[in-house]
Amino acid sequence: MECEQARILIVDDNLELCQMIENILAQDGFLRVSYCLSCEEARKRLGESLWDFIILDVNFPGEDGFHFFKELKEKSDIPVLFLSARDQNEDRLTGLGLGADDYMTKPFLPKELLLRVRAILRRTYRGCEKTEEKLMVGEREVDLEAGVVRLAGDLPEKEREIPLTNKEYHLLKLFLENRGKILTLDFLAEAVWGANYYGYENTLMVHIRKLREKIEENPSTPQWLITVKGLGYRLNR
Repeated sequence: MECEQARILIVDDNLELCQMIENILAQDGFLRVSYCLSCEEARKRLGESLWDFIILDVNFPGEDGFHFFKELKEKSDIPVLFLSARDQNEDRLTGLGLGADDYMTKPFLPKELLLRVRAILRRTYRGCEKTEEKLMVGEREVDLEAGVVRLAGDLPEKEREIPLTNKEYHLLKLFLENRGKILTLDFLAEAVWGANYYGYENTLMVHIRKLREKIEENPSTPQWLITVKGLGYRLNR
């Protein structure tokens, strides 16, 4: 599976623009692209299917894209690129401050849009980095290809598997690739959220706590994912 297999949803009230973006993405190999013309329609589509990436406008009749984004982030960690005619710095900072993965303004260069979409997908979409590694953390098996942690024992297969979220997956992959090394807070935050990671330190700690709940026998006294005071975290060998 490759990045081009990612399911992308365009949310913009301009039909011609949606069709143009769909065509730009299709010419670059992205064939699982769809669009909707309102936030209300987007809510319905998100409830019906799984999506890997959203390109979202800010201005909609009767609704603000920022409000829709905040609502979305309470339920999901789907990566979002804002694409808006609102080109003031305060709008861009608002979008990024809410947790968007990127913010582009209209009009835009098709090549730049593709570069930014691919950059985000490389960071968030599992299919972009094919791996067949299955590694052990204590008695638990981490299957990066499947995106799950498997418990030891005689439990049924479905009960043994604990799924990883996108953020947990990429954090755990970083720790496994750098096992035994201290990874700083800045390094981890930038690797997961990109260059605009400032303000995500508390969010990072929440993801670390949830990750420990999946890989540690006793998350309150971790044996494997260790806090290195004043520096960051280390995954023990």
